Amino acid sequence: MTMISVNNPAGRITLEQRRLLAEGLTDAVLVPEVGQYCPPAREGFQVHFTERPIDYMAIGGQLLSDQPERDVITVNVLVMDGDWPNDVRKKVLENILGSLTKVLGVPEPSPTWWVSFQVIEEGSWGSRGSVLSILDLLDSGVFTEEKIKAIKQNITR
Repeated sequence: MTMISVNNPAGRITLEQRRLLAEGLTDAVLVPEVGQYCPPAREGFQVHFTERPIDYMAIGGQLLSDQPERDVITVNVLVMDGDWPNDVRKKVLENILGSLTKVLGVPEPSPTWWVSFQVIEEGSWGSRGSVLSILDLLDSGVFTEEKIKAIKQNITR
């Protein structure tokens, strides 16, 4: 279960680019999370796109409307507690920036594209009418045996 929020100036990302990013950003997190490419696991991911007028966003203390040459995008990723050592987090961040770069057709990520990664601790994720644990999802068939073992080592109820 993962939530990805993309915030950008209105008109920066087209409908077709959002379609491509919905899939690309999902896979950017999915593969490191479950340990393999597994399309059925996509059901546990939500991607939300929020467009804001440029006079509702600022960088460096100045509204974007006063500095329209800035390419500002923020991506916030929320994941269930599991197996997230720094090297896996790094891979997720790189995957997200790579997906943005590819889909938006630029040679490299902008320094004003910021990606944050947050782990929601065990006992703090609700779904299906109750608190949900990643441990509840391990028998779903989407996780590799290696990931299941690592998650069980990191999570205790």
